Amino acid sequence: MKKTPALSMIFLVVFVDLLGFGILIPILPTFATHILGVKEGAIGLAIAVYSLVQFLFNPLFGGLSDKYGRRNIILYCLLLNASGYVIFAFTHSYIMLLASRVVAGVGGSSIGVAQAYISDITTKENRAKGMGMIGVAFGLGFVFGPIMGGILAHYSYMLTGFASAGFSLLAFSLSVFLLPESLKKDLMPHGIKRKMFDVKEFKKILNNTPVLLVIVMFFILTFSVANIYGTFALLGTQVYHFTNIQNGTIYGVLGLVSAIVQGGLIGRLSKKYSDNQLITLGSFLLALGLAFLPFGGNYTGLVVIIIILSLGTGMLQPILLSLISKVAPENDQGIVLSVNQSFSAFARVLGPLWGGFSFQYLGYKIPFYTGAACILLILTFSVFYFKKHIIYEEPVKV
Repeated sequence: MKKTPALSMIFLVVFVDLLGFGILIPILPTFATHILGVKEGAIGLAIAVYSLVQFLFNPLFGGLSDKYGRRNIILYCLLLNASGYVIFAFTHSYIMLLASRVVAGVGGSSIGVAQAYISDITTKENRAKGMGMIGVAFGLGFVFGPIMGGILAHYSYMLTGFASAGFSLLAFSLSVFLLPESLKKDLMPHGIKRKMFDVKEFKKILNNTPVLLVIVMFFILTFSVANIYGTFALLGTQVYHFTNIQNGTIYGVLGLVSAIVQGGLIGRLSKKYSDNQLITLGSFLLALGLAFLPFGGNYTGLVVIIIILSLGTGMLQPILLSLISKVAPENDQGIVLSVNQSFSAFARVLGPLWGGFSFQYLGYKIPFYTGAACILLILTFSVFYFKKHIIYEEPVKV
């Protein structure tokens, strides 16, 4: 199988998923307020339910992909994504809005399967670079999605739903013809029934210390970054008095720098430096960026801090994803990566909830301090405990 076309198709699948997500997320609050007439708490629930559904379905789809192959699960998820976006296009009640987010959340639960796909078709030497493509797709999705959503919503909210659905259907059509199966048939376990909550599978993961520790690190990373999903825009508006355009361009810088790091720089760095070294550097830069966000002073200062923060996230995300695939057994890649993605989705629920609460009741600096403190836990582990607890065969650096 040719690896480059397959990697390109997985990149497209993830990019489409995040593009559709990015198109709708910025307009959901205004749509729910102006069209449906609901309050802020109900809006938060509508946003959070997407990640909650992913928390439930990621392990299920990961396990099913280990048995039936990655390609089939990805195709089904793309159709579910399109269905969720079509429901949104016709939404005229809050119940329909929740239904659209649930269906799209189920469809969006293929990220762990996409990560397992990359693990299947890359060597350990190139895995960090392959996982970096996931980060590039995330970054570009959040750069172009909100811009596109804002433009389309100017004409019609229904149009945003149809546009998101169209992207998913395009990716589905291309995948049908161009995406090969990545999982070798001899690695597909036969006669095994997967459950949504398979206690034995979870126990097996919990008993695998290296896998558990890396999943915990990824959870901390996701929570720390999700901590500022909503509060960063509030910081810009209330503290720095930025316009919406200024806030939007800073989000664009964040996504663009992360995409550049994960799309090109991380592949070169991973060939010269160990995973431990890159985790140490990435966590240092991210903690520094989070801690100094409330002290940017002006637009230029905040852009500099965002670049530092983006360099940290751009290093940490693909390296930790690569590390999970390295320490996980070959025949459990799908379930392990999807369990990780599930807990990541849970972190994306907890992060915004804590960020919003602490911003309002404890002070605007607290969400950023909290994120920095959590990342310092990763930094401490990487410096003092990594070599003792994370044991695997790493390629020789040249």
